[in-house]
Amino acid sequence: MPKTPIQLAFSEKYDQAHAQQYLEKHQDGLARQLSHYRDQQLARRALSLAGEPDLVLDLPCGAGRFWPTLAEQPNRIILAADNSADMLSTALASQPESITERVRTFQTSAFAIDLPDNSVDNIFCMRLLHHIEQPEHRLALLKEFHRTTRDSVIISLWVDGNYKAWRRKVLEKQRLQEDPCYKSSNRFVISQKTVEQEFIQAGFSIQNHLDFLPGYSMWRVYVLRKK
Repeated sequence: MPKTPIQLAFSEKYDQAHAQQYLEKHQDGLARQLSHYRDQQLARRALSLAGEPDLVLDLPCGAGRFWPTLAEQPNRIILAADNSADMLSTALASQPESITERVRTFQTSAFAIDLPDNSVDNIFCMRLLHHIEQPEHRLALLKEFHRTTRDSVIISLWVDGNYKAWRRKVLEKQRLQEDPCYKSSNRFVISQKTVEQEFIQAGFSIQNHLDFLPGYSMWRVYVLRKK
């Protein structure tokens, strides 16, 4: 029998309205536009480090924000998947036909990818892991990635050891003191040491990492290789 994928509470919010909001927020104002530009820079560098894979699975693809960058390699085949059907329809509607004709979309969970073993060269996973608090859930996802890729994974998350992570920890402590019932959002900072051990436990070696703004930003992109 097929396994039942892990369901995370936050994933249910991505209806049509949230999908459109997600698309628009990365275009809202100069700061967001600069952040988007830096994200694309890191994506290009990570794809280069991974050897410019020919068959890439963008999961979760969200509103297709990285499709133009993935499509810069003319021979690349792009599979794009998301848990939300509304995200997929928003992505297809928001990108030009010259991009969408290069992309094959399908709906699936990152915890139970609807593809055979070793079916893609690379899994490109941006802005998902920082939503996953429980170590057992992160490990389940990483093991599913290990099953599906035959070579590499590019994955982003929030890590500690920088100013923004320190500042976030201070603010979370203050909020908890002010309101004992305060509950953190669905985004989490993960210890670098912890997540790197999880990568190894799932069967990957760490080829490299790229920081959004070294020493300041929480965002880090890892390039992993399947052992």
